[in-house]
Amino acid sequence: MNNKFYCIIMGGGVGSRFWPVSREHKPKQFLDFFGTGESLLQQTFRRMSQIVPTENILIVTNEIYIEETLRQLPMIRPEQILAEPIRRNTAPCIAYAAYHIYAKCPDASIFVTPSDHIILQEARFAEFATKALTYVARHDSLVTLGIRAMQPETGYGYIQMDPEKSDDLEEGFLRVKVFTEKPDREMAEVFVRSGDFLWNSGMFAWNAKTILAALEAYAGEVTEVLGAKPEVYGTPEEAAFIQKAFPCCPSISIDYAVMEKAQNVLVLPSDFGWADLGTWGAVYEQASKDDAGNAALNTRCFFQEAENNVVSLSDPSRIVVMHGVSDCIVAEHDNVLLICRRDAEQRVKGMMANAEVLFGKEYV
Repeated sequence: MNNKFYCIIMGGGVGSRFWPVSREHKPKQFLDFFGTGESLLQQTFRRMSQIVPTENILIVTNEIYIEETLRQLPMIRPEQILAEPIRRNTAPCIAYAAYHIYAKCPDASIFVTPSDHIILQEARFAEFATKALTYVARHDSLVTLGIRAMQPETGYGYIQMDPEKSDDLEEGFLRVKVFTEKPDREMAEVFVRSGDFLWNSGMFAWNAKTILAALEAYAGEVTEVLGAKPEVYGTPEEAAFIQKAFPCCPSISIDYAVMEKAQNVLVLPSDFGWADLGTWGAVYEQASKDDAGNAALNTRCFFQEAENNVVSLSDPSRIVVMHGVSDCIVAEHDNVLLICRRDAEQRVKGMMANAEVLFGKEYV
């Protein structure tokens, strides 16, 4: 295994679209949605440990999740957790980790992955991830993994490939024509029919020098803050510096900050049974269902004249009986019960915000 391969696992989000199961004190990356015996974070770490030396895997998370991260990943050292004092989206997260890795290994190749994805074909994923890491070790490119679009999804961003300008590249890699945000249904159908678009997986590969150069060129408002004292990274002074500097960063995604602006962006079209668990609908699609399309997540349910529901309860001693109810989300956790239409899943984040305003922070 290449000791210059590194991985950044982004694990600091709150997963508000999975409320009330995903909560501020224990968000979705720490949960086992499907009863596999592993949380999403544990699955991600195990996958990456087949590609990257365990000691080279870093988890960037909010400081309030340090204890839970160490509990779920007892094999890592505390210094492998990079703690954010406040959430600032993916560009500051990646910049922080890149400076940290560069201080340890200036010629490192880095794979970046969220902590909440489902990957069904793990051996195939390892092939694509290794191919990307090997490529960026030799080229100053920013590589993103694009997933072959199987159906018109409105919950994913899209990447348009540019094969006509990719003849000089190694087999499998293509230049990117444009990144597109989440489309409406009609536009998503156009994208899939064209065959020119891939789903944006949010997984990346690059070498440490290339990503830091790109951040400095296109996201100066981030690097001016986090790059002000490069000598502190990898030293006992790093934590205190980050505590003070990180909140001064803008909240901006790596796509907006760098990937949509840079000229050296490539995509590696990939296919390994991928899903981004961003909404209840995504969980429903991945879950086992009965003949009427009902999904019960670690929950004992009896469905009668009920179709296409998804149900999740935190108390295994309870049962759910659903009669004459279809196309609904029923989710209970601690002190909150949510019942809503499945087609309202994009409004769950707003429902959570309203609950906080009406009843208090203990309900989020």
